[in-house]
Amino acid sequence: MFTPATARSGFTLVEALVALMLFGLIASAGAAVLSVSVDNRFVVRAATDRTAALQRTRSLLKADLGQATNRRTRDRNGEPHPLALAGGTAPGDPVLVVTRAGWSNAGDTGRSSLQRVEYSVVGDRLERRVSPFLDGSRPGPSQVLLTGVSDLTVTFIQDGRETPTPIPGPTGGPPDAVCLELTVEGYGRLSQLFLIGGGR
Repeated sequence: MFTPATARSGFTLVEALVALMLFGLIASAGAAVLSVSVDNRFVVRAATDRTAALQRTRSLLKADLGQATNRRTRDRNGEPHPLALAGGTAPGDPVLVVTRAGWSNAGDTGRSSLQRVEYSVVGDRLERRVSPFLDGSRPGPSQVLLTGVSDLTVTFIQDGRETPTPIPGPTGGPPDAVCLELTVEGYGRLSQLFLIGGGR
């Protein structure tokens, strides 16, 4: 005498395989979305860092040129430089050199409150260097402000005229403004006008 087989609860092999396949598809889609989200986060962060670098560079230039003075500095041989504010005249020269006021001496060291500041393009980097002493010293270590820089030009504006070399004002002071134009990778051609407010 045979008894009927009892029904078992559970999944068949085919159902289990289908469920695993669906789980795999959902997991791979989730991983792809997460990967894109992480990549976007890094892209946004890189763009934010570059924008912050542009803003820092603009602030430094504004501070340096806003406190420009007419005090010429001297080289290591004691000879005065022709101008207190100048642009590059030969390849390899700094694109902008300025003597600025308003520097506070850390620790009350016995130094002038004036600074000689140089801006240079080295490779594709815009760098800023400050001399530790106003006269007769080499510039200090470079501070990289921007990368991906090319085709940088500096012009000086006095009485509405734009020239590649500074023209002293009527009282022999610095020109009215400096125009900086440069191409930055990812941003294209940028132009900024900086007013010169010191030494008046």
